[in-house]
Amino acid sequence: MSEGFTITERAEVFAEMLAAFLARHPNTLVLTGAGLSTASGIPDYRDRDGVRRGRQPIQGPEFRKLEAVRRRYWARSMVGWPTLAQARPNAGHAALAALEYAGRIGPVLTQNVDGLHQQAGSRAVLELHGNIHTVVCLDCRTLMPRALVQGMLEEANPHLLGAMAVPLPDGDAQIEPESLGDFTLPVCPHCGGTLMPDVVFFGDNVPPARTAHALALMEAADALLVVGSSLMVFSGFRFCRMAAAAGKPIAAVNLGRTRADDLISIKIEDSAEQLLPQVVRLLG
Repeated sequence: MSEGFTITERAEVFAEMLAAFLARHPNTLVLTGAGLSTASGIPDYRDRDGVRRGRQPIQGPEFRKLEAVRRRYWARSMVGWPTLAQARPNAGHAALAALEYAGRIGPVLTQNVDGLHQQAGSRAVLELHGNIHTVVCLDCRTLMPRALVQGMLEEANPHLLGAMAVPLPDGDAQIEPESLGDFTLPVCPHCGGTLMPDVVFFGDNVPPARTAHALALMEAADALLVVGSSLMVFSGFRFCRMAAAAGKPIAAVNLGRTRADDLISIKIEDSAEQLLPQVVRLLG
């Protein structure tokens, strides 16, 4: 875009572009990622170039196999989860809920596990990677609220209450390994079994039925709108490939590059929480 535009004029042009895109394609599937929730105080995984920050995340197979890995996860989660639990939807989440209510978009397919879309009022939401606010027992398969497990963690590990740590994505926190030696793991209150967040960890696959549902949503959609995702993870990138193969247009609102830049018809590098409310106003 011309350097002669002011920031305000650029924002108006971007909003008009996206509003026109949605007006042409009212059954647009919206794919959201971590970049949408950063304005709610939840850290993102990647920088503007799509490069992952920090150390590699815990892998699902390692979590299930090794007690030391589970101890590290739950200790860090005990400290970091309150930040995520206190997060509230931002203007971007609210705008997507308003667009759905007005019939301007189709369903929301989110890679996020924070539950903020539902809090904002979106109804047609498919959580591709699950929801961090639910915990499952790997032995008896009982589901329970993450808040309940937080109480168990704090009661068993009072020495970590009030610990200061740098917040990380999805309720994680930076805690030094040497502080975890006397950490007590939570266990299932029903059977004493192993507890795990009911989310898709790195190294694990999205459940087949959920994948089939998501692919059906993309097949039924007129177009695809990506919001706040670098698409570096294949579980999100595949929907861009599917849309492109079917000749369906793709728009993206993301600060930085994406894995699908060569497939995207309209690329807008702007913050979703500022742009999307303008789109709502333009579409009435």
